[in-house]
Amino acid sequence: MKTRRVQSPLRNPVLIGAVTVLIAIVAVLLAYNANRGLPFVPYRILRVDFSNGAAVSDGDEVVNGGTRIGFVAAMKPVRIHGRVIAQLTLKLNSNERIPVDSTATIASRNLLGLKYVSINLGRSRRVIPNGGVLPLSHTTVPVQLDQIFDMFTPPVRRAIQQAELGVGDTLASRGPDLNQTIVELPPLFGYLTPVAGYLSAPRAELIRFIDALNRFSGTVAPLSQTAAKLFGDAGTTFAAISQSPPDLEATIRDTPPALTVGTRSLEVQQPFLADFTTLNHDLAPATGELRAALPGINPALEQGTRVLARTPPLDARLERVLIALKGLAQAPSTDLALLGLTSTVDTLNPMLRYLGPFVTVCNDWNYWWTYLSGDLDAQTNYGYAQRALLNQTQSNQPDNVGSQGATTFADGGGLTYSPLGGGNEYLHAQAYGAAVTNNGYADCETGQRGYVLRLNYYDPQHRDLATDPHTPGAQGTTFTGRARVPAGETYSRAPQTGPQLAPVPGNN
Repeated sequence: MKTRRVQSPLRNPVLIGAVTVLIAIVAVLLAYNANRGLPFVPYRILRVDFSNGAAVSDGDEVVNGGTRIGFVAAMKPVRIHGRVIAQLTLKLNSNERIPVDSTATIASRNLLGLKYVSINLGRSRRVIPNGGVLPLSHTTVPVQLDQIFDMFTPPVRRAIQQAELGVGDTLASRGPDLNQTIVELPPLFGYLTPVAGYLSAPRAELIRFIDALNRFSGTVAPLSQTAAKLFGDAGTTFAAISQSPPDLEATIRDTPPALTVGTRSLEVQQPFLADFTTLNHDLAPATGELRAALPGINPALEQGTRVLARTPPLDARLERVLIALKGLAQAPSTDLALLGLTSTVDTLNPMLRYLGPFVTVCNDWNYWWTYLSGDLDAQTNYGYAQRALLNQTQSNQPDNVGSQGATTFADGGGLTYSPLGGGNEYLHAQAYGAAVTNNGYADCETGQRGYVLRLNYYDPQHRDLATDPHTPGAQGTTFTGRARVPAGETYSRAPQTGPQLAPVPGNN
């Protein structure tokens, strides 16, 4: 007789699909609620009273010395002694113990308005019990960034938003362009220095020129479209003029005499211009009839009269400017200035060839700004102070950072670890951290985390020191760096000027 085989339930596709969907739903729920704490993980409750909530949100981090120790679970208003304050409920790690003399503050994480709660642990042996309260006297709420923006009126805030949007669009994906600009700025400033010095002289009357140019621009503003077409036609004309450099040189050479004749002609025309002003006054009724068809004629004629009356003095001053420019070109000191500029460029080129890869390859310029916002936000009784880390070691270790009259570098001293004084201290001071290898590939030594335990080729005792100039091998790129220097950029691995370090086999 044949027996019927019973099919295993694990081979049922409906059952397997249902189990898979259930597991996916559980995973999504855990991920969605991760910022409120994972299930089955113990924690401690701490309630903290603040004068105001400062826009703190559920799920914001709670940190101690830069380390995350919990998150904000809830915030509610409470009334204490007739005053309404904000009470934050914090969920801390189960192993956190908060002394009763601890303090807390609300700080800004970034410019986007995100906040976090910073707890500074006290020294008392008494700790706040689970579910206890850190009173209002132990908390502070400094001035927040959004409160600073509240000082501006709504039109000013909208203008700031538009300006920040424009700056963001301008700088987006412009890192290589900014680097190239920084490389080419020194030669440009060298050329601009004598020009700026001359323009800033009182006899140049640059302010009067800009003021006249401003009024002239206001006059021609109604004719902007016509002026745009004029500039387009002028571009075509100048393109044709540039095809004949000798004729252009002759025109420039003959311009000063022509301007002199033009100045004299304008002086003769001044009575005519005065009479023409009177004629315009007499034609005012007729001009009023034309206002509906030509609304810009009257302002143009009025402004044009004022501008033309000041044209002869302007031409005279322009003549003096051109004469002074000619004298500057013929002055013996001009050649000396150009020679000095050449020497400056010769001095800067080796520096830029060495420093350039630190910007273009290792991105050190942008890294310098990364943590700048948190450098000066340590709150004190007088405002804010710069954060600093005091290095110290065992007081009985010779030649440590706290010793006076040290005779050599800190080399450990052969002491054992002490819980009170810390461990032994060793020198880790590699000089001239490289940016690229000799063939131009990324070797961003100063952009990496940690340090080498032992790198001292010339030390006969082979102690745990790091004094050699470079780490052997290519360390590679930083997080946002390049694989090698950009094409066409000259570079050097070591400084080309000044004292040179002793070569170390294997890591040059």
